[in-house]
Amino acid sequence: MTRTVFCRKYQQELEGLDNPPYPGPKGQEIYETVSKRAWEEWQAQQTMLINEKQLSLVDPSTRKYLQGEMEKFLAGEDYDQAEGYVPPDAGDA
Repeated sequence: MTRTVFCRKYQQELEGLDNPPYPGPKGQEIYETVSKRAWEEWQAQQTMLINEKQLSLVDPSTRKYLQGEMEKFLAGEDYDQAEGYVPPDAGDA
């Protein structure tokens, strides 16, 4: 049976993650409160931010920045977008 969680981003019961995405309390919190859909969307957003802003994950300030953006994204708050990114128009597909 599929595991569900009450997703803090979408405020509804949705399919949960298979495993915590990080070790420790933060990973457990995400596992218990974030849906698989929201986490996959965050992963795509994070990848765009890293690529467009040419961020280095070796830099502790980059990791802190991404953590803050993740919190905003998952809470449904305003978060940084990749500059110059234009979402594809569904009508063009």
